[in-house]
Amino acid sequence: MAQTDPAAGPLPVSPFDPQTAAPEQRLAVGRLLAEGFAFANPDDPPLVPEKEALGLTHQLPTERKSHLVVWQGARAVAWGTLEYDTEQNTHMAHARLLVAPDWRQRGLGRAVGAALRDQAARLGRTVVTFGTTSRVPAGEAYAQTLGAQAALPMRQSRLPLAGLDQNLLREWQVRPEGDPYRLHVWLTVPDDYLERAAQMMMVMNTAPKGDLEQDDWTITPEMIRAWDAMIEESGEIRTLMAVEDTRTGELVAYSEVFWMPERQGPVFQGATAVRPDARGQGLGKWVKAAMLDHIRAHCEGARWVQTNNAKENAAMLGINIKLGFAPWSTFTEWQLKLN
Repeated sequence: MAQTDPAAGPLPVSPFDPQTAAPEQRLAVGRLLAEGFAFANPDDPPLVPEKEALGLTHQLPTERKSHLVVWQGARAVAWGTLEYDTEQNTHMAHARLLVAPDWRQRGLGRAVGAALRDQAARLGRTVVTFGTTSRVPAGEAYAQTLGAQAALPMRQSRLPLAGLDQNLLREWQVRPEGDPYRLHVWLTVPDDYLERAAQMMMVMNTAPKGDLEQDDWTITPEMIRAWDAMIEESGEIRTLMAVEDTRTGELVAYSEVFWMPERQGPVFQGATAVRPDARGQGLGKWVKAAMLDHIRAHCEGARWVQTNNAKENAAMLGINIKLGFAPWSTFTEWQLKLN
């Protein structure tokens, strides 16, 4: 499907392979990603186009990504990608779509979206998921025109690091005498914990899925090492805290955050989870409080922590609210069924 630029004529939706594309083409897409982020988050530190361009080449061993770009000369004015796994949740694909702010309302989003939907159908995927943020209301309106289902509404929250409740952080890190649990802090999971870490991360399968028709994911040591390599190449710092039950050696809880020194200001909270049979012992509060102390000590220039929580996840929302996380925006995971 082509769109018309009055100055340049029809602009086709073209396949794009970051692995083989010229560096200047990858950078053009990286600039578009940075431009779209700045439009939605004008007060935040900007994304680094070169890092975004590098991220286009990243994928897990069993993951595949199909990219589409609309070019205006050497400039990328619209981009979309379809991500899917070749071994797990093979009925699903996840789509992302972005149009340059000054090129919106010209049908480019509909053209790229239609091409992504057609590609998913050709691949035999019956469910396509995608996310929208309240910071770009047009995305939610577009999702509704597609007839997509708002399958997992989430609250995006931010916690200023300047006003933390020190008494609460200390209280949550006090452990009882004879406590069998030990807290690890890792930038990279040690080899002898790798298998246990993979098992621990799969506890996220117990997190609320809303109405998403998604099967449980299996995490493997190979996936963790692939993540490690991508994080290192991007220059991002991932800190993972894990709680070990010293009686069994099992890892029963964890929390992770991501920080980019080049973008001083935000720290992004990743997963936080506790095994169901270890809940009710304050382990979630422990790792959250310890992580905040770690951020203040080791993430120079960090000013706030941002996190997403499913609105139905009352337990984790309760912890975050007590820490001082306040609503910032909403994020919705949509589900579009193709048959």
